[in-house]
Amino acid sequence: MASNTAKSEKRRARTHQKGGQRRKKKESKRSTLSSVELFAGFGEPGQPAPKAAAPKAAAPKAAAPKAAPAAKPAAPAAKK
Repeated sequence: MASNTAKSEKRRARTHQKGGQRRKKKESKRSTLSSVELFAGFGEPGQPAPKAAAPKAAAPKAAAPKAAPAAKPAAPAAKK
């Protein structure tokens, strides 16, 4: 009879392996678009294709208030 530790380690390894298999199986069920979804942008058959949407202009960024320029340090006095 296997020890509890051996059973736990085996169960952990098995669930990790099966988890990856289950994840891949879920992904594979919906990996490709249907033909209806794939050609939806072309419009109805026999009709002209819909016009492409114009690209949206970038929204103007809110201008941050500019800080006042730092005061320049006083020039050293000229030596005489």
